[in-house]
Amino acid sequence: MLEKLKQIELRLTEVENQMADPAVYTDREKLTRLSREQKELTPVVAAYTAYCRAREDEQTALEMLTDPELRELAQEELQQARENQERLYEELRILLLPRDPNDQKGVILEIRAGIGGEEGALFAADLFRMYSMYAERRGWQLDIVSSNETEIGGIKELSATVEGEGAWSRLKFEAGTHRVQRVPVTESSGRIQTSAATVAVMPEAEEVEFTIDPKDLQIDTYRSSGAGGQHVNKTESAIRITHLPTGTVVECQDERSQHKNKDRALKILRSKLYEAEQEKQNAAIAAQRKSQVGTGDRSGKIRTYNFPQNRVTDHRLTGDSKNFNIDAVLNGNLDALIDALVLADQTRRLQEGSEE
Repeated sequence: MLEKLKQIELRLTEVENQMADPAVYTDREKLTRLSREQKELTPVVAAYTAYCRAREDEQTALEMLTDPELRELAQEELQQARENQERLYEELRILLLPRDPNDQKGVILEIRAGIGGEEGALFAADLFRMYSMYAERRGWQLDIVSSNETEIGGIKELSATVEGEGAWSRLKFEAGTHRVQRVPVTESSGRIQTSAATVAVMPEAEEVEFTIDPKDLQIDTYRSSGAGGQHVNKTESAIRITHLPTGTVVECQDERSQHKNKDRALKILRSKLYEAEQEKQNAAIAAQRKSQVGTGDRSGKIRTYNFPQNRVTDHRLTGDSKNFNIDAVLNGNLDALIDALVLADQTRRLQEGSEE
């Protein structure tokens, strides 16, 4: 591992030297790639530098032990140096885990009502509110692309973009079936009902990663539906784009400007096609994607929101760490829950690595 860390340190120096060359700023793709690599390597090298310093401190303390007058101080410093080494070694093991190349990307978020009729749609709206509040807490930009709402405020299906640092690294754990247990506002007898909604999460593809041939696109315009007054009835600002080779269809009607709707629809389409291309290249990614949302029923759930017991249970976690306060979660306080999922994922990957 130490040899690998030395190579990473050399690579960071090489990257920084390249970025110091003014010529690199004329190549946007190369600059983006180098900036991303620098950001990934810097914390690894910082931890490695601290680890090497702790090893030096250990050697210094061992030498001090031979001096009777410094022995007590040396023993304290030796213990501290060894504790620092142990902590930094574990930190480096986590930092050296294979990185998800999409971690710093934005996200395409899709929410759909599952079983439960109107209550399932109301729960889907609650999930969207939860993610909106979480995005605000993290300083991310969340924009609705398209939405199909019910008359009493539920959501049948909704698509949105979430842009901001680390959006994918956090929200990728949200993909799957979310189940709710509560007395619906539509239930007059006071019975607890179980409903569900599904969440799909896709990394946002950049233009440099996936290009689309304009000849492969069929672009249709139509009148928007929903709120917006007379404007939506008079202008054909909504956009429907069909990718002819794959049959993929994307619609966007959230913006009043046809141009803005077209740009946003193309962004969604690019991400969908990029993800499909990834699936072709990697069977494991394909299997993971297909299992994200399942059928939208209560089986295969990743999380249960239990109102009578005032708790949210994530079924991928174990022990006491799997339960969270329902009010906090639904009000966008997701960091504790997602931190637990990140830790569980890191632990699993470390175990898999040690078994190989």
